[in-house]
Amino acid sequence: MTTTIWHNPRCSKSRQTLALLEERGINPAVRLYLDDAPSTTEVAEVLSQLGIKPWELLRRGEKVFKELGLDKDAADEALIEAMSANPILIERPIVIHGGDVALGRPPESVMRIFD
Repeated sequence: MTTTIWHNPRCSKSRQTLALLEERGINPAVRLYLDDAPSTTEVAEVLSQLGIKPWELLRRGEKVFKELGLDKDAADEALIEAMSANPILIERPIVIHGGDVALGRPPESVMRIFD
């Protein structure tokens, strides 16, 4: 079964999550999602698998968040489009294993999808 991590090497939580996976013998495909942005369909699928709304996956402290004028009242579709067009807005890291998805905050939380 394939495991993929949406990874930002500049993010400490992303680095910690990748290291944790590797320590456990899991060698995921590393997707540098800032360079290889997920499509709106991929973002929507991840949200569905996580069971959360787009607002919950948004990095609201990013400069582009303010520049786009996004807020909690924005339509889910608009938030998904913003995350796909500006992947820095996606909370990270995201680990995908088969049909399961986990957000690495904290890094240890991703291990639940390997049970």
